[in-house]
Amino acid sequence: MEILIISGLSGGGKSKAASFLEDIGYYTVDNLPAEMMMKFAGFCAASSGRYDRVALVYDVRSGEPTDMLIDTLEQLKASGVNCRMLFLEADTPTIINRYKETRRMHPLQAKGLSVEEAVRRERALMQPVRDHADFVLDTSSLSTAKLRSELLNLFGTPSDRGGLNVSVLSFGFKHGIPIESDLVFDVRFMPNPYYVAELKNKTGLDQEVRDFVFSFRQTHEFMAQLEKMITFLLPLYSEEQHHRHDVRPGLTGYAQVHGRNTVSWQDKFEMDVKYVDHITFLGDLKIIWDSVMAAFVRRDGISSETTVTMEEFMGNGMVAK
Repeated sequence: MEILIISGLSGGGKSKAASFLEDIGYYTVDNLPAEMMMKFAGFCAASSGRYDRVALVYDVRSGEPTDMLIDTLEQLKASGVNCRMLFLEADTPTIINRYKETRRMHPLQAKGLSVEEAVRRERALMQPVRDHADFVLDTSSLSTAKLRSELLNLFGTPSDRGGLNVSVLSFGFKHGIPIESDLVFDVRFMPNPYYVAELKNKTGLDQEVRDFVFSFRQTHEFMAQLEKMITFLLPLYSEEQHHRHDVRPGLTGYAQVHGRNTVSWQDKFEMDVKYVDHITFLGDLKIIWDSVMAAFVRRDGISSETTVTMEEFMGNGMVAK
């Protein structure tokens, strides 16, 4: 059994780390007091393998002296449990900005402290925990995607590193386009089995419907062309680059007002991902203002050094020569 204790500073990224670890198979528990960890470990050990990988989040919210966590950590290791600790931190300005964006109160602010004072006090309180951590990550300059990559390298298994997940979903336009879709293909040109009396009440899971749809030449031609396109497209996007599609297309963006066509594709992808990870209303207003200034006042970033607009994207930051 493996127990990973996630600790660190408030605003350091513990919640995001726990969510990602849950995605790769860890059973996560938030804000578990240290005095309950040994009992919880016993429960997991008796679960017949159901809870083989467990992540426990611990921070100042528990109100316990930090030496209780350190003692518990030593007890878990002495009992034969594979127990490690990850400590997440960030510099003070970054933490303050994160709290400003979320408008949440720092746990120690209840004592009448400012955010900066609360962060300073928490940093001192958590220093003994940091000193006993197996891994320390500074998330100040890490996007969500890069934090995910770091955690995957530290705690992922080979099966967790499978690359992009591709889901194919069939839907009816009358029900609306699925909001999670990145690519949508209109196949209403195909013969519709709904209008065949004996097939009307069947679905695409029924062999008769599949046989009917694939009995037409255009179906086979479409599938051949679609497979070619998907085979061409998917390798061009790394996992982090694909993260930029989490936001729907628009007229402008963070990359458009920070160099536009004069920056490399790699820089443009990184800017898009940074925007996805730090979306705020005030940030969007600033982008709109900067767009007006760039388009009508400065008129910069329209052409790259080698082309009228932008070099052709060839995948993973490469451009056509």
